[in-house]
Amino acid sequence: MLAPVSKLTTAAKRMLLGRPFRSDSLGHTLLPKRIALPVFASDAMSSVAYAPEEIFLVLSAAGISAYIYAPWVGLAVAFVMAVVVASYRQNVHAYPSGGGDYEVATTNLGPNAGLTVGSALLVDYVLTVAVSISSAASNIGSAIPFVATHKVLFAVVAIAVLTAINLRGVRESGTAFAIPTYAFIVGMFVMLGWGLIRIFVLGEDLQAESSGFGLKAEDEHLYGLAFAFLIARSFSSGCAALTGVEAISNGVPAFRKPKSRNAATTLLMLGTFAIVLLMGIIILAQKIGIVYAHDTDDLIGAPPGYHQKTLIAQLAETVFHGFPIGFFFITTVTALILVLAANTAFNGFPVLGSILAQDRYLPRQLHTRGDRLAFSNGILFLSGAAIAFVVLFGAEVSKLIQLYIVGVFVSFVLSQTGMLRHWTRLLRTETDPAQRSRMKRSRVINAVGLSATGTVLIIVLITKFFAGAYIAICTMVAIFIVMKMIRKHYDSVSRELEEQEWDGVLPSRSHSIVLVSKLHLPTRRALAYARATRPDTLEAITVNVDEADTRALVREWEKSDVTVPLKVIESPYREITKPVLDYVKRVRKDSPRDVVTVFIPEYVVGHWWEQILHNQSALRLKGRLLFEPGVMVTSVPWQLTSSTRARTPGMVNAPGAVRRGYDDRT
Repeated sequence: MLAPVSKLTTAAKRMLLGRPFRSDSLGHTLLPKRIALPVFASDAMSSVAYAPEEIFLVLSAAGISAYIYAPWVGLAVAFVMAVVVASYRQNVHAYPSGGGDYEVATTNLGPNAGLTVGSALLVDYVLTVAVSISSAASNIGSAIPFVATHKVLFAVVAIAVLTAINLRGVRESGTAFAIPTYAFIVGMFVMLGWGLIRIFVLGEDLQAESSGFGLKAEDEHLYGLAFAFLIARSFSSGCAALTGVEAISNGVPAFRKPKSRNAATTLLMLGTFAIVLLMGIIILAQKIGIVYAHDTDDLIGAPPGYHQKTLIAQLAETVFHGFPIGFFFITTVTALILVLAANTAFNGFPVLGSILAQDRYLPRQLHTRGDRLAFSNGILFLSGAAIAFVVLFGAEVSKLIQLYIVGVFVSFVLSQTGMLRHWTRLLRTETDPAQRSRMKRSRVINAVGLSATGTVLIIVLITKFFAGAYIAICTMVAIFIVMKMIRKHYDSVSRELEEQEWDGVLPSRSHSIVLVSKLHLPTRRALAYARATRPDTLEAITVNVDEADTRALVREWEKSDVTVPLKVIESPYREITKPVLDYVKRVRKDSPRDVVTVFIPEYVVGHWWEQILHNQSALRLKGRLLFEPGVMVTSVPWQLTSSTRARTPGMVNAPGAVRRGYDDRT
């Protein structure tokens, strides 16, 4: 019917996404560790590009002198990260199915705890995309003025590109992201290593371009609780570096065998790289005297029109002074890693959404893999939600960052609590001394993880709630309620369909009605088909919306060889749908045990614009008749010449056929 449009859509889909994969080729999309690291670790790696920056920004409220505490804040963040990495290595071994925190919490703490984790992670994944892409826009805007003035446009386009790449399938997207991720890691290590060597080994006095500036502090005389609150805010902002750690526990099924071991190894590599880079950036930034402020107006001594570069850009400019290639390389790979950081969410969100859909907490469409074996619906949903946040907050990192972190630490806390209960339950029945020793060691690790993440969650809630975290919390609550309602609906439908017994009573008679507008070939085919079903009663009806046309139809009917009686239904208001519905209801009321079958002739056309010109009354009528009990609706197609020309020789799969394992013939 819409063959040309379908062909164009299919061609565009294949050009953007590639040819579909058979279901039995899923094993070929599993990731080796060298590809899994950039796929799942890009978020945690990119966090070191803005987490140290956030630490310095918060401390700047107390003046430059407060920067002395930056390394200590960094050490606290690094400690929490090490604890979380160690804890999640236990998770991936105990729960390798890919449910991650959701599965841990649901199994050990109950469905409500699992839903809390699920809603928190869904929000966190969306914010990961929004924050990472917005930060990339800010970094690129430092070098390209057009991007700086069109950050929202850049962010939306970047999210769309990432969506298309991920829709092609996880392995191809992993290969695409491997080069820039490894380039970022190598580039950062080279920059930090060369900078620290020049300072501590060669004894050079490196000074950043902002080192000579003063700072208008909001309050340089903070003491006691006020100063402790400032340090806590700095720490909570720095904990953005921990986002993305949980993604590996949700993505274990994407690893090659042995899945748990490979996932745990990748997690260890992620934590090691992130901690070293985090501390290296903070120490080097402090040594070269970087001064960083929310607004350039707060920088004392800055020249008119001064544009404040990002923390990483200032580091690269100072370390590679006189070597512009090094500076541009670092700024380029930093911008790339920030864009690609969103890929962690594009891998984690669809898998989690699929698991929630399988448990009937989200629409079942999120559980279905697309033609490229990716969870296409989840990817598209994530993309749309992230774009909404970017547009709503104007792609401003300083605003979005306030909503960040809450979700991931809620999942951290519930996950570690669930793991404690998991090990305690296993220890009750385990008798092997070696296994008991291993379980006790794992329980201690998870207990330390619970203490650390619980403390951070309390600090985050205290320091960020009124700054914007309440928006994320309200969103989590809303998602939690919606998921409960979806599950309630699915359970209700399941009970309705399964609990009632089928009485097996057949209708006593069959009453067939053929709708007629003109006595033409489609009508004659509908009459012939209706007669072939051998109904007990067969009649044709037409609605009188035009007196002259109706009289002409009746005369033609009487002169024809058609033996089926034609009944005219009056319609004083020239409606078609309501008179037919009323007539069908009267037939049902007169014979409640009869089944009424309505035959509707329809045109099959070959162009989309022809569809607009035909079948509209039939579509409206069918939509209303479907709600009538005891009424069956049958469409009788008549193929017009345009539909015959639009046919494509050969066999073509319907959209999504590959998901069911059919051969690809497109």
